[in-house]
Amino acid sequence: MTLSEHSTLPRTDTTATLTGERADLLTELRAARFFLRFTARELTDEQAAARPTPSALCVGGLIKHVTGVERGWVDFFVEGTATSKDFDDMTAADFAARENEFRMLPGETLAGVLAAYEEVARRTDEMVATLPDLDAKCPLPKAPWFQETHWSARRVLLHIIAETTQHAGHADIIREAIDGAKTMG
Repeated sequence: MTLSEHSTLPRTDTTATLTGERADLLTELRAARFFLRFTARELTDEQAAARPTPSALCVGGLIKHVTGVERGWVDFFVEGTATSKDFDDMTAADFAARENEFRMLPGETLAGVLAAYEEVARRTDEMVATLPDLDAKCPLPKAPWFQETHWSARRVLLHIIAETTQHAGHADIIREAIDGAKTMG
């Protein structure tokens, strides 16, 4: 199986005709998504929830987290700052919900986690394809880690790509600890 055979979701009419920067950005995002999803191949729900390394991370939880991050950033960009709280306004419940993104909870299945990820990916791809201007800016919520006050759609997309790629690497280490399988090599 090659990357090109398995790295993309079915392209919609909108994304199939993209060229240039948007096509390049989506190609990179789809490759990162592929590697993250590939770490979950043939895992049981129990294996997807396993934490075989000293960290509290699991393959299924990483996919959930990346799904939430991608959904959150696209919601934020499309719908504005009303979709996210400033850091100082976050509650204990908000932080607990964030922690739960990194684990598979009772009743969650790997199939369900992957299906949610596919739906978010389709929405992101459509946003990238149809947004009038990748330079369009949106104000960031207040948080200690943001030095800037606004990000462009391009910057949001680059952040999603970086987040997905980083966590695909984490998932690869976890998968290797589960059963020796590797994403590459």
